[in-house]
Amino acid sequence: MTSNVTAVSYGLNVTPTGLEQLRSIFTAHGAAVLSEASLGDERYQVHVADLALPDATAAGLAALRHAVAGASIGGLDTALVPAGLRSAERKLLIMDVDSTLIQQEVIELLAAYAGKREEVAAVTEAAMRGELDFAQSLHARVAVLAGLPADVVHAVRQEVKLSPGAGELVSAFKAAGHVVAVVSGGFNQILGPIAGELGLDYWQANELEIVDGALTGKVLGAVVDRAAKEKYLREWAAAEGIALEYTVAVGDGANDLDMLGAAGIGIAFNAKPAVRAVADAAVNMPYLDAVRYVAGV
Repeated sequence: MTSNVTAVSYGLNVTPTGLEQLRSIFTAHGAAVLSEASLGDERYQVHVADLALPDATAAGLAALRHAVAGASIGGLDTALVPAGLRSAERKLLIMDVDSTLIQQEVIELLAAYAGKREEVAAVTEAAMRGELDFAQSLHARVAVLAGLPADVVHAVRQEVKLSPGAGELVSAFKAAGHVVAVVSGGFNQILGPIAGELGLDYWQANELEIVDGALTGKVLGAVVDRAAKEKYLREWAAAEGIALEYTVAVGDGANDLDMLGAAGIGIAFNAKPAVRAVADAAVNMPYLDAVRYVAGV
């Protein structure tokens, strides 16, 4: 019997009782557990189970994911990953930036210099929940930055902090010969230095317009929105000769949904409820490098 699906469970407190509940769900769906292993470190635990699932089609996986999610097993989240993705020789990891690769929302840090942080944060939250058109909300938020000296961009760059495990995740993928990309509704002026430091293969964000040393309150060119994120995923995967089924997408907001849906596996990272509800898997702890275990890297 050959494994065709791997169940990767992770959490701050993965208990034997929780794992037993999980095995019961697998059995109820006709899945045979072929092997199990424990991984992780002092921050969180990881349990990996190779399964032989009778119906490993998209529909079969979706049914098992629904059953696992519905069980709401305390202390762990479980990603069900096609064996082909985990064993692929080359994979593409594509991530959102704000509140995913980094801990902050850059537009809110910039807005603080204009005394508009709370106002902008409320709009950002609504946009990430999918209640507002992203492009329209971005233009409205950037407009409050008009007149700020361009130096605030550098100041904000110093405030940005990577999410815990972000550097380790990128390093692990790169060391294994995979491709790492980020696409952001944020800004190139902030993302560029981060991309350089991490050695990312591809990156794209919006461009703040700066005239005579000041922000104009506008962005240049087309907005990187929900549709654009999926477009870049497809373009970069094609450029690298990597099938979409071997891609991993990670994000937290509604503007990531198309990208998460198009990837081989879409992972919601500390995401809004609407995103968690439709993503293939969720990481509900602060450690971004949990994604490497999901992908088998």
